This record gives sequence, C-alpha cells and structure tokens, in this order.
Amino acid sequence: MQYTWKNNKKEMTIKRFLVECGVSHRLLRQIKQGEGTVVLDEQQVPLATPIAKGEEIMLRLPPENHPEVPAATGELTILLENSNWLVVAKPAGMTSVPGPSNRTTTLVNYVKGYLLNNQEEDLVPHIITRLDRFTSGAVLIAKNRLAQGLVNKQVEGKMLEKQYLAVIKGQLPRRHGVIEQPIGREDQQIKRKVMAKGQYAKTEYWVLSANDEASLLKLKLHTGRTHQIRVHLAYVGHPLVGDELYGGEKQALIARQALHAYTIGYTDPFTRRVQKVTAPLPLEMQKLCNKFTLDLTSIE
Repeated sequence: MQYTWKNNKKEMTIKRFLVECGVSHRLLRQIKQGEGTVVLDEQQVPLATPIAKGEEIMLRLPPENHPEVPAATGELTILLENSNWLVVAKPAGMTSVPGPSNRTTTLVNYVKGYLLNNQEEDLVPHIITRLDRFTSGAVLIAKNRLAQGLVNKQVEGKMLEKQYLAVIKGQLPRRHGVIEQPIGREDQQIKRKVMAKGQYAKTEYWVLSANDEASLLKLKLHTGRTHQIRVHLAYVGHPLVGDELYGGEKQALIARQALHAYTIGYTDPFTRRVQKVTAPLPLEMQKLCNKFTLDLTSIE
C-alpha cells in the first residue's frame, strides 16, 4: 500500500511535513522502526530528509494482519465503502471489538472476513466509533492504520457528527435541550451514573414526536462517555424504553434499549469531502414507535 503527497509549502523535514499532513506520531515511530518506507526522487530516505516546495514523497506501508483475531463469515450491511473507509450498520446484540468473553463473532471478526473475501491487502479493521453491544446503527471503520491516524484528529477534537434516535418513557419538559452532567462509575461496576467526580459529558436532544406514554428523540453526542445517552436520560427521569440496567421498562417488541446510531458524519482526510451516512431505523424500533403512535415521518 502506498500514498503520495506533494509539498505545497516551504522546505521542511519529511517528518514535519507528514505531521502537518495529519500522519500520527505513532505511525511515524513505526516507520522509523522499519514498518514502512519513505521514497523521495525514487530513493528510500530517512524521515529527517528535507523536502523542498513542489517535491513529492511516497509513503509505503506493509500490509496489516493480526492472525490471533480470526476472520468470521456473515452478512454485513455496508452503508459506505471506498479504499480507506467502511461504514456498516451494526445490528443490536453484536459486540464491536474482541474481548475476553468473545474473540470470534464480533464486528471486527466479520469485517475482517469481509475484507479477506474481497481480497483486501490490509486485514485489520480499525473501529473509529464503537457502539454498545445492544445499540444498533452506523459504525465508522478505517481499513488501514494511515486512515485511522488521519481521522483521529477529528475524534480527539470532537468533530465527528454522531446523531442517535431513541424512544424514552414519557415526555421531556422542552422540545429541545442540553443535558450537561459528569458521568463516572463506582468501583468496577458496568453501570455508570451522574456523579460529581465523573467526567464532563454533554448530550443535546430534540423531541421529534411525543405523547403522554413515550417520546421519540434525536440526540447529538458532544462528548463520548460510556453509556452517556442512557445515563443522562435516566438522570432526568426518562430512561430509554427497554433499558433495564438504567430503569427502563421491559417491552415485548424490543429485547434491548431503544437506541440507534442514526447518522455518522466526518470529513474524509484524503479527499477533504464531508461524508454523512445514515443507518435506517431497525424494524423492532419502527414497531415500537408504531405501538406508541410516535410519528416516524418526523425523522429527517
């Protein structure tokens, strides 16, 4: 795999030029350790080499693979794909990444199998936007480590646009609002809660449809704390329908929390184009909305 850049600025070292292009320091260390080469004027050169204005450099990276992460075969719903990115619709119930309790049937395993079947060179999917196991919706995945490194600036700068759809019990007092409460956990519990010593968290919401029984919300994450939407809505007294961990009522129509990652937006660092990808609302959430007579046409 190789990438080419042209220096349109003043003369500088290749290392500084690549940093200004968004290449991560981690990847630069890997290149320095021999996991990649830099070519200038058809010659392999070290990162300390100067690059003049108007010159081009080529970065060559070896293929990636983690043999200890097995590939799995299964159906994936692809929402967007190109040479560097995948956006897939993760179903509820699927874990995003391998862990001690499951190393074979996670989203990473299925994406690795998909890449292998499509004869991709790199076989290490880099999950950019993880979702809870029982949350459905759009997940952004980098196909290679360069793409991962380039998009990390948007992740760290909270520039990714993540919008969710949710069904909650009852009605909120306002049609639009912001919940800003710190989130943390005590000891090693899975459950989080609003607490003074927690991390800053901000969730914005819009009520799309509501009645005395339930409401359909659109939510935007301004921070990315674990269980953030679930914790904030429970804190204001309106937990997600089906979210028993946070006090939500169990429903026959949906065996999980009624939360769906509806859109993911990012700027492709290779093309500078803004991408916004939508994952259609799953059938069980559509049926839930119909049961509560919530207006699905209110979803943009």
